[in-house]
Amino acid sequence: MRSKYLDEDISYLKLNNNIIDILKEHNILKVHDLWILNRKALKSFGLSDSDIKQIIIKLELLGIDLNKKRIK
Repeated sequence: MRSKYLDEDISYLKLNNNIIDILKEHNILKVHDLWILNRKALKSFGLSDSDIKQIIIKLELLGIDLNKKRIK
């Protein structure tokens, strides 16, 4: 079952603008593009631990997590 949120634009997550800018610089434009990444990949983009934590929380609120995981 595919989450209905995966096709949404990354701005749907309402992250801080600096996080959105960094993600867009790395061609992460949809929630799906972010969902397939892991923490190590996000660190390589220059995101801090607190930025990554914010991303994880926003994704968990949609019932998904990094690295293609779904929350039951």
